[in-house]
Amino acid sequence: MRIEMATAPGSPQRPNEDHVFATAPAAGNGGVLVLLDGVTPPGGEYGCRHSVPWFTAHLGGALAELTGARADMTLADCLAEAIERTAARHSGTCDLSHPRTPQATVVCARWDEERTEHLVLSDSVLLLETAGGAVEAVLDDRLSRLPEPIPSLRARMTALPPGSPAREELRREQAAAVEQLRNAADGTGFYTAAADPSAAGYAVTGGRPRAQVRTLAAFSDGASRWSETFRLGGWPELLGLAREEGARAVISRVREAEDADPDGVRHRRGKRHDDASVVVAELEQVGGAGRGAGAQRPW
Repeated sequence: MRIEMATAPGSPQRPNEDHVFATAPAAGNGGVLVLLDGVTPPGGEYGCRHSVPWFTAHLGGALAELTGARADMTLADCLAEAIERTAARHSGTCDLSHPRTPQATVVCARWDEERTEHLVLSDSVLLLETAGGAVEAVLDDRLSRLPEPIPSLRARMTALPPGSPAREELRREQAAAVEQLRNAADGTGFYTAAADPSAAGYAVTGGRPRAQVRTLAAFSDGASRWSETFRLGGWPELLGLAREEGARAVISRVREAEDADPDGVRHRRGKRHDDASVVVAELEQVGGAGRGAGAQRPW
């Protein structure tokens, strides 16, 4: 088994709000990977005395512990408990009902000798390579399917020159509209891990026999830009880059693409640079599955 991780801040002037963790073995066998992408709040008060990195470190630590030690709990239950534990750490000092209270997207995967499980909440990405070599993307695409007026606001905003006052005004208007749909109680919006454990129930989850899975790879949206924003290749190519050249290579290629289009003229995006994280787990094959006759694994 081989596990590799890399993470880099979007700006040296700001702390990295991502959090990555992986371990093997967990609870005596198998392993766990966790990737959180902290949500950067817009300017102004957000009801909490703690930073987003504080939140992702505590949530990520709790989630890593639970997924590794509590095989009797589902990943959704582990996430719900991790959210509840983290909220309890600062509920006495912070307004956790504030819509911009610290929060994060989540990717989590767990495996043992028999089975793999996965969970995705919000817009980070999990790629799963099958024993036959097919690459499947596990996505929570609610953020890309928000109702009007958000699509119209986004289209109008991206049509304007970067840095223009009109674009900035539309950006603020769009952000306010999106905020109204984040963790909406009626199920019409999208969900992040914040202070309400019930958000875990909206995560995309699944699993399959271990023998059917060769590789698991998680990407924050700052890293999945390679495919989703810059269109440098599809999901199979992104996984191939991460596996063959390494997790750091993915981030380096994203930075090169960002620097080649710094103002987002060709490739519209909310930030010039974003925190970027990658974690790749290549699993030992069981039950005779492999890359083919005579194939050698890299470990």
